[in-house]
Amino acid sequence: MNATERRALMGLASLYIFRMLGLFMVLPVLSVYGAGYSHSTPFLLGIALGAYGLSQAVLQVPLGILSDRWGRKPVIFLGLGVFALGSAVAANTDSVYGLIAGRVLQGCGAIAAATMALMADLTRDENRGKAMAAIGAAIGVSFMLAVMLGPVLAGAGGLAAIFWVTAGLALLGMLMLWRLVPTPAESARPAVNRAGFRELLASGNTWQLVSGVFFSHLLLTALFVPLPLVLVEKLGVPGAGHWKIYGPLMLGAFVVMLPLMRQAERQGRVRQAMALALLGLGAGSAALVVPTGPVGLLALLALFFIAFNLLEALLPAQLTRTAPAESRGAASGLYATFQFLGAFAGGSLGGYLFGAGGAPWVAGLGGVVLVAWGLLWWFLRERRQLAPG
Repeated sequence: MNATERRALMGLASLYIFRMLGLFMVLPVLSVYGAGYSHSTPFLLGIALGAYGLSQAVLQVPLGILSDRWGRKPVIFLGLGVFALGSAVAANTDSVYGLIAGRVLQGCGAIAAATMALMADLTRDENRGKAMAAIGAAIGVSFMLAVMLGPVLAGAGGLAAIFWVTAGLALLGMLMLWRLVPTPAESARPAVNRAGFRELLASGNTWQLVSGVFFSHLLLTALFVPLPLVLVEKLGVPGAGHWKIYGPLMLGAFVVMLPLMRQAERQGRVRQAMALALLGLGAGSAALVVPTGPVGLLALLALFFIAFNLLEALLPAQLTRTAPAESRGAASGLYATFQFLGAFAGGSLGGYLFGAGGAPWVAGLGGVVLVAWGLLWWFLRERRQLAPG
């Protein structure tokens, strides 16, 4: 990579980490600390957990298309400001309804599509796959940091502390976007071509990838509705100490994931790696119901986190390789829409099912989702043509 590409990658990977921390840091603590909010119920806490994803899902494609027309950086700058405002709203409430409102407003800063498209604009074809894999790895890093920092911050200052930190990170991201990230030449951003977007929508490969991110984030968010309480019950560790569990788990999962990702890319085995990751995600549901000791529980969670991080790295890299160049912003918007729609569906369904039948019902949801996901990939098998590496 040249100097411009390295600057772009450093700045945009940092933006991804800052933004995804806002989604992930509340995952391991909301069901524990949110119980103290007025009007709180398991279902409403699930809505609060996933509400961020709903507004993200609604706005990703419009803002991705807008970034194709107006430019990436203005859209990203505006989105970061809206995200900071939503974080402040969520930090200043003691009601679950205010929490939901703040999370919805956070999600209205829907910049994932524009950020991914900007990365594609600032890298040459031969380096784009590496850059997107690095962005995917950055999302994995943000997840690892979030599940460690969330319990620490919540233990020190409740959920408000998490939201104030995410507001500060959004403002820092605006500064980095202005000072560090290069502005692409107008020629680097292809002209809008509606035929290219129609081609994208007609591709079975596209729907394999976006369904993958939808189902993986659904499973992740649903898992974290009961998981913090399961860890308190089975391991006897209070919520503020959960970073001691998540830290080693996530670090180990990330170390294992990196060589798996590189091997899949180099050997053209992306399809096989995704299939294995799909199976690995089933370990998360098993952790909720399988009667194991502490070692078995942690082993199942480790498998889940390895699989999730692997998909987070592979899916966006594949999408940007196969999408028409003139529709990268729209393609990234479609991908991000299903990513966050999955988070909303997981939080809502997980909260409802946990309130109705406890952790076993959430585990049952995981089983249904995995079967549906596998059937959908089988249906698309003749139409998918993943890039070889």
